[in-house]
Amino acid sequence: MPQAFQQQVIDEFRANGGRVGGPFEGARLILLTTTGARSGARHTTPLGYLPDGGERILVIASAGGSPRHPAWYHNLVAQPRVTVEDGSFIYDAEATVLTGEERDRVFARAVEAEPGWAEYQTKAGRQLPVIALTELPADGPPNIAAKTFGEALRLVHDAFRRELALIRTEVAASGPGLGAQLRINCLTVCEGLHHHHVREDTGMFPAIAQQHPHMAPVMERLAEEHQKVAALIAELQSVISAEEPDRALVLAEVTRLIDELEAHLAYEEQQLIPLYEG
Repeated sequence: MPQAFQQQVIDEFRANGGRVGGPFEGARLILLTTTGARSGARHTTPLGYLPDGGERILVIASAGGSPRHPAWYHNLVAQPRVTVEDGSFIYDAEATVLTGEERDRVFARAVEAEPGWAEYQTKAGRQLPVIALTELPADGPPNIAAKTFGEALRLVHDAFRRELALIRTEVAASGPGLGAQLRINCLTVCEGLHHHHVREDTGMFPAIAQQHPHMAPVMERLAEEHQKVAALIAELQSVISAEEPDRALVLAEVTRLIDELEAHLAYEEQQLIPLYEG
């Protein structure tokens, strides 16, 4: 990727909460910042990634099918501590190069979801490294790429909106069954949404109710809506986890979740943002 174009993508990513147009429109992207193996300077690279559940994501050192590993790969091998920007959050991560059976299994999963990875490997004439980026624990609240409460809330909400919309598109375009990576995509966003709502229920909502007693009914309604969303998440997880998931059923459950969640997020933004920025 030419340096000028790469910087354009980085700037657009940061200015639009992770959204990028052109050839990367609709793609899952992160900004990965590594430390130069020789220079010690920090270098940022836009990369596509694969969800992997839990606290880690996966990247593949394809370099567009180049016969040589990309510079960012050499950097993280020398210094595995990296920084990840996902459009909403900025966090430090530990990079681990996968090997053996785990690497082969994950790469096969990636190829099943996007055959272009196999084409890159054939073109490169080398085995493409697969790297897991595992978020490192940090003290204090998450580092959100926003200056105001409203901006932060919208960033997080929009990330869920985009991911669920992408998953609905992926499910609709899939064959009669669901591939392994698509299942993981679904389960990862379900897990993330669950943890987000738990943090709100146990932290943000009680704090708002205490600081603004007149908002107690709103907090109660939002908590009740979390229960409705949780039930839909559980149903989606159930149909995805079947031995042979029914694509039409999964698509219907994803759509139900999106509709319920959108109504909830819109109400939460309508009620909470003016409280701090009105």
